[in-house]
Amino acid sequence: MSDVPPGIETLDYRFAGEQEAGRFEPVLVGVVGSGNLEVLLEPSPGSDCDIHVETSARGFGRIWEAVVRDFHRRHPLAGVRLSIHDMGATPAVVSLRLDQAAQELQP
Repeated sequence: MSDVPPGIETLDYRFAGEQEAGRFEPVLVGVVGSGNLEVLLEPSPGSDCDIHVETSARGFGRIWEAVVRDFHRRHPLAGVRLSIHDMGATPAVVSLRLDQAAQELQP
């Protein structure tokens, strides 16, 4: 039995990382709410960047893929997992939150 609420779509993406994130404490940006989302960035074993999306906006997989691919082109992180909990945010807001999370890793 899944612990994802009914009506929520889940999407998973994996990219080969290029820039090792190193050791860091988990980073949380944004707030889940109407028209918004939160992003949790955590260390992960290996050299991939795994992105897990839970969204109330069903049927937008192609748009999600374009947004997360664009993020990974700009931030080719390795050894990280991003968990996105979305309540209908626009692609611009998604990109903003992803960038905010990545910026938290900057020294």
